[in-house]
Parts: sequence; structure tokens; C-alpha cells
Amino acid sequence: MKNILIPTDFSINADNAIEFAMNLFKCERTNFYLMHAYADELYKISHNKEDGLFEEEKKNLAKNSEEKLSTIISKIKSERHNPKHRFEQVSVFESLVDGVNDFVNKIEIDLVLMGTKGQTADKKITFGSHTVQVFKYVKCPVLAIPSDYIFKQPKKILFPSDYMIPYKRRELKLLDTLAARFKSEIHSLYISDFEDLSHRQTDNQLFLKESLPHANLSFKRTEVKNRGIAIMEYVSEQNMDLLVMVNSRHSFLEDMLYRSTVHQIALNPVIPFLVLQNLPR
Repeated sequence: MKNILIPTDFSINADNAIEFAMNLFKCERTNFYLMHAYADELYKISHNKEDGLFEEEKKNLAKNSEEKLSTIISKIKSERHNPKHRFEQVSVFESLVDGVNDFVNKIEIDLVLMGTKGQTADKKITFGSHTVQVFKYVKCPVLAIPSDYIFKQPKKILFPSDYMIPYKRRELKLLDTLAARFKSEIHSLYISDFEDLSHRQTDNQLFLKESLPHANLSFKRTEVKNRGIAIMEYVSEQNMDLLVMVNSRHSFLEDMLYRSTVHQIALNPVIPFLVLQNLPR
């Protein structure tokens, strides 16, 4: 039984992510938790209001949140009835990151699935600020679905790696499960001018192979260039369906998330993007 958390701000992008989740786990017994965190929304509209008015506005937002979540779940059940799926609504007076983190720790969530950006995000950027914060701080795998992306089975999965990270079986198990369910190819892309690997890299590559027994795993290499560009070129040229990266200390993804602003992130995936966490949980 999978536990999947889907944060929503009730935007079209969030609705698209929910649709994707229903298709991805169509054949699997799954608990879906639909969450709306409304603290930021309240502080945005009520920062100058008196205590009484603040509490009244908080009550209104809480009621509105519960009603909208209930409507979404009712619609899913009526339009996409699936006896394998169970739903629960979660309305929290917290910031999105705090709400997601607390719930992940409480329920042992297997995956957070959300849109790449929310209601107010700039159309020119790839990831909204909330999505970036979840990537950075939530100690759980996060799958982000691009706006308007129409579900297709992830038959071809790109997994860039420098083989310097000692992977965790828990996160790789999720990747192996996806590969097994959809009979996927996993392309492990090494961005380097040199073919030879160090002993450490060889050991980590072997561990990767052992941890993905159900995947059609192949090891690829491309010459050094801007890593974001190299990854996106490979996605386009090989028609990949899913991009998977690991967020760990001193990794390319950590550098991209922590040193870049939302507008400067050197990655522009037009396919779903799965971030595995190699940070302490």
C-alpha cells in the first residue's frame, strides 16, 4: 500500500498533478492525502488586521479549504471510481513546506506529488517558489508534474549521476518499483570527458545496478558541458518520459537548488521530474 501526498492550491496546475497521480497509481492500492496549507494565504491578506478579524479570516479560509478539498475528492470518486484508491483531505494552518514536512514524518509518506508551479507562478519560470522549497527541505521523494503535461507511462527514465553518491535503497526502491510496473528503461547518464571510473564510482555504479533489478538499466556517457543543458539535450534527443535526480550534499542538484534563484535554475524539464532525497530523514 502506497501513501501519496498531493499538495494543492486549487490551481489548474495542481488539478493536472492530481490527474497524473490517478493514472500513475491506477493499478496499485494507494492512500491519497490531498493537502491544502493556507497559512501563507492568510498572512498575505490579514497582516494588518486586528486579532478578531484575523481569527475570523482564518476560520473562513479553513472552511473554504475543507470545502474545496471535499469537492475535489467527491469529483474524483464519481468520475474515476477505483476500489484500490482511498482518499483523505488534509487542511492545515501552516506554510506549505512545514505542512508537508510534518505530514511526511507523521504518516510515513512514500511520495509527494505536485505541480511544478502553482496559481501565482510566473509563466516564464519552470518551477514555482513553493515547489523549489519542497525540493530543498522535504525529506521525501518529490515528483513534480509540468503544467499541461498529459500522462504517459514512464517507459524511458533518465537518471543522471556522477556515481559519487552512496545511494539509499529506500529511494532507489521507489525507482525500481516504477521501472518494474511500466517495464521501463533507465538510462544512467554520466557527464564526463573520461570513460574510466574511480573505485568509489565503480562501487556506487554496482550498487545502483543491484538496487534496480527490475529495470532495463543502461549506462550512458556524454561529454562535459553545462550539466543542465546536457541533461535537457538528452531528454529531447532520446524522448525520455521521466527525469530522476538525487538531492544530496555536494551534488549538482543541491548546487542548483541552493545557489540559484527560481528564475535562474539551470534545468527546464518538460517531463515529470522526480527528486530523490539522499539527505538525513
